[in-house]
Amino acid sequence: MKRRSFVQASLALGTVGSLSMVGCATTAPIPTKAKVVVIGGGYGGATAAKYVRMLSNYQIDVVLVEPNDSFISCPISNLVIGGSKTMGDITTPYDNLKGKHGVIHARDRVMEIDRGKKTVALAGGATIGYDKLIVSPGVDMMWGSIAGLKDASASGQILQAWKAGPETAALRRQLEAMPDGGVYAISVPLAPYRCPPGPYERASQVASYFKKAKPKSKVLILDANPDVTSKGPLFKKFWAENYAGMLEFRGNHKAIAVDAKTRTVKFETSDDVKADVLNVLPDMSAGLIAMQSGLANANGRWCNVNYQTFESTAAKDVHVIGDSVLAAPLMPKSGHMANSHGKVVAAAVVAQLSGMEVNPQPLLTNTCYSFVNDKLVVHVASIHQYVAAEKTFKTVAGSGGVSSAPNELEGIYAWNWAQNIWADTLL
Repeated sequence: MKRRSFVQASLALGTVGSLSMVGCATTAPIPTKAKVVVIGGGYGGATAAKYVRMLSNYQIDVVLVEPNDSFISCPISNLVIGGSKTMGDITTPYDNLKGKHGVIHARDRVMEIDRGKKTVALAGGATIGYDKLIVSPGVDMMWGSIAGLKDASASGQILQAWKAGPETAALRRQLEAMPDGGVYAISVPLAPYRCPPGPYERASQVASYFKKAKPKSKVLILDANPDVTSKGPLFKKFWAENYAGMLEFRGNHKAIAVDAKTRTVKFETSDDVKADVLNVLPDMSAGLIAMQSGLANANGRWCNVNYQTFESTAAKDVHVIGDSVLAAPLMPKSGHMANSHGKVVAAAVVAQLSGMEVNPQPLLTNTCYSFVNDKLVVHVASIHQYVAAEKTFKTVAGSGGVSSAPNELEGIYAWNWAQNIWADTLL
């Protein structure tokens, strides 16, 4: 198949599966110019970098700016906190992006985007020019939304563990050190935030661990939202049947301050709560580089984009994907959705750089699994199609669904989903 035909066939899919074409390994130093620069090596950025290479038949050079040498998955990381998985289980090196697909990995951070000159400046001193920039920085914590939290987090006393990595392991150690009869409390911010069901899965994992190892202990969910924001009936039914007396949900609890010394969280209209282990999540926004670069032009918090191509409405040839984007209706901030964003933006960027038509109706898919203990799982799934007349993505009628009840078969599906999406993103 000729290169043009291959690319056109691939672009027609919008979201595409794995391809067997292998690129050339590269050990090249950081270049001063690249056709495509990608910021962030999470589900969105790593996928975009890989698929730009594949869809261009390895003709378009890509630099991925990502400070870490390995990808650590946020999905499945709650199982590390619950004790049924390890950090090694959720960690994948970026080796294949480099060796198999020829992505140049710059282990550095972007400090500045110059949209006029079309360059990015790295913390290490290098500057890279680009024709297309894909920005996938995830989320950052809005520390100012909860007084005292920034210092408490920096000291390691009150953790978030909402970006999988060292804090994930640290939170697990806090739970292991907690005495039987102690209290773990997770404070949930008002939606939108990264991974809507994540706090409830985490609470379930902690309760599952306590049930086995610390049966006198208690889990508190202190939620700024009035009710569970995702898979509510499934979570609440399982909690009532399996963690009665151990796990308690309290809605309309918006945290406004913490006291690390007394391990206390304070609320707008409710009494203070003390806990042995506090896991306090503040409001979240687009990643810091998006905020600093003027890309977060939706309430100063999220990034508006042209959904067909994910090009920023604030900057030409800058595309924003993943959790930083102002979500279309019913579009969750999830790892699977970021992976889908990465494929759509890769296809659009390759089409634009190759002088071809951008897919007029790209598709996004999403599946989100939640473990309610170490084996039983529930899920929600959806398909989203770009509607040109409305310039947004809308869910396809009848395309999705939610579990009827937790079951072990879905636990097998969930682990297989993780293995497959990690391979699709990184291998």
